[in-house]
Amino acid sequence: MLRRFLCTCNSGGASTVTVTASAKKKNVVFLGSPQVSASVLDKLILASHASHSIFKLAAVVTQPPSVRDRGRKNLMPSPVAQLALDKGFPQQLIFTPHRAGEENFLSNLKGVNPDLCITAAYGNILPQRFLDIPPCGTVNIHPSLLPLYRGAAPVQRALQDGVTETGVSLAYTIRALDAGPVIAYEKFQVDDSIKAPELLSILFDLGSGLLIRELPFILDGSAKVKALPQDDSNATLAPKLTSEESWLSFDQEAPVLHNKVRAFTGWPGTRAKIQVANSKTNGFDLLDIKVISTRVCHKGIQSRDKNEILFSGDALQIPCAGESWLEVTELQLPGKKVMRARDFWNGLRGQKLKLPSQLEILA
Repeated sequence: MLRRFLCTCNSGGASTVTVTASAKKKNVVFLGSPQVSASVLDKLILASHASHSIFKLAAVVTQPPSVRDRGRKNLMPSPVAQLALDKGFPQQLIFTPHRAGEENFLSNLKGVNPDLCITAAYGNILPQRFLDIPPCGTVNIHPSLLPLYRGAAPVQRALQDGVTETGVSLAYTIRALDAGPVIAYEKFQVDDSIKAPELLSILFDLGSGLLIRELPFILDGSAKVKALPQDDSNATLAPKLTSEESWLSFDQEAPVLHNKVRAFTGWPGTRAKIQVANSKTNGFDLLDIKVISTRVCHKGIQSRDKNEILFSGDALQIPCAGESWLEVTELQLPGKKVMRARDFWNGLRGQKLKLPSQLEILA
């Protein structure tokens, strides 16, 4: 269950986006790439088409087309580019530079006369030459309560740490990483079952609401006066996830492993090595599995073998450090689809499971 708390650094009342018939609409450029960015762009386009809107979408900037699906040879546009095309946005105003400092790109950006640039999971570093172009600045939707979790993976690292509160911030972009003054933020209390993709989507959805509400203050310049500087002494970092981190080590306690599974859902996922009894050799075969869904077991479990993996209800029960147990409810075998733990257990036909020793893993 998520609880919401909204804070805006502007002291005025509720904002409304209004424009007089003679007023000139401000030019806004949006930068983003993945699906969560596309959801922000969708709301921005909708707001720009409103009769009382004070801005128009002048350009969209996103990552270049890439091969996204295994087995495909054709290049695919980013989700942001695809949404812009689907909404009828002019293709010549969708820019896809490899780097935001390219001379041709900066020239094209200046050509659309942006008053404001908005970023949401764009994926490229913005040089000072870029930041100097829009007179109203560049603002970013960042899915954390800044200055906490600055960096590429704020949602994943927060879940990995097992936080009970996180949020989304709307902040000005400066050259230092996610260190600009904060315009507004929302707080959340998060339960221990939500996974990274779901939380990421929710936070960007709420961040887009913050953006739309604060746009009048950003475009008239008053947000710069009201925005609060971050306390760098409280800053924490959220580095990008790596595939090498995906292995689960059961010499850690179950809550730590459960938080990692939630955090790493999607990419890179979490993997583990277990052993399956082989009746032909009277030994055990090593098996790599991808752990999809877990929970922490809160009831006492008795086992004669400290390395034996048990099954109860709908879950594999794996012994962990500190006499804790991790319950795995969904998993995936190499080359197979995701399956329920019950189906996997039934397929074993009585074969025992256990955790391998470090020597057995290295053998």
